[in-house]
Amino acid sequence: MTEINDPHFFHFLAEGNIICGLTAETRDGAIHELAERLITNTAGLDLNNVVNAVIAREEIASTVVSPGLAIPHARMTNVKQLLVALGTSRKGVDFKSEGMPLSNVVILILTPKDDPGLHLQVLAALAKDFKDPETVKKISVFESPVDILRFFSKTNVEIPKYLMAKHVMNSAPMTLLESDPISTAIDAFATKKVLDIPVIDHEGDIRGVIAIEDILRHSLPEHLLWMDDLSPILRFQPFAETLKTEKETKIADFMKEEFISVDETVPAIQIAKIFLMNNVRQVIVTSDGKLAGVVNINGFITKLFWA
Repeated sequence: MTEINDPHFFHFLAEGNIICGLTAETRDGAIHELAERLITNTAGLDLNNVVNAVIAREEIASTVVSPGLAIPHARMTNVKQLLVALGTSRKGVDFKSEGMPLSNVVILILTPKDDPGLHLQVLAALAKDFKDPETVKKISVFESPVDILRFFSKTNVEIPKYLMAKHVMNSAPMTLLESDPISTAIDAFATKKVLDIPVIDHEGDIRGVIAIEDILRHSLPEHLLWMDDLSPILRFQPFAETLKTEKETKIADFMKEEFISVDETVPAIQIAKIFLMNNVRQVIVTSDGKLAGVVNINGFITKLFWA
């Protein structure tokens, strides 16, 4: 595990690993250009291995964390400490992120394979401090690595000492209103490939959670669950009744009002314990009592064990 004695991001930047004016305009090209610079100044790295690992991670999901800022990254077995290369582009680099503009600042991060939280800590620090597009644009027009180093030396980009719930959550989860009809939930489960959806009111307060199993539970009366032989019930009649009233039945009528939630500052490892001890797929994350995001077990495991 990498010990972050000085959490300031500036101390992990080196002048030789900064490129002012990337020539590449594509995602893969920018990754290759930055990786090439990084291996030139770091012994023991193989260019193809680095590029392939980073691109493989990008194929899972784009690493554009805020408008104009991309942070491609990978965890590698032959990397022993946090390695960073930074590139700027006035024209912008296409990171294939739907709904996001071209990236003017690209920060390549490599971390040790056996340190599952380090890259998330760095991502959290950068995403927080550079979510303002104007900050990214300011960096993108610097003409020398020295200017960029000077900028970072004056900012307060600090890598958190440990991961918290807010660092591993999905901060923009799908939600439904308690007043929405059941048809809205059915459409969401069928088209969005989600299994659990937070339910809120018009003020944004969390009212409950609806899971995909709740659709079945709503359709099958409890007395049917105690029957050993359901063959007399032809053509899924209980489900037909649900479809007849899907526009009138409100989600509030069958959502679960009990759910597990944690404050956004809770250590992320606590969430792993909750998954195992409570046999749930999703944990609600709150900030001042309001919905801040969700942590789903599949996303949690992917972030920690894959990238």
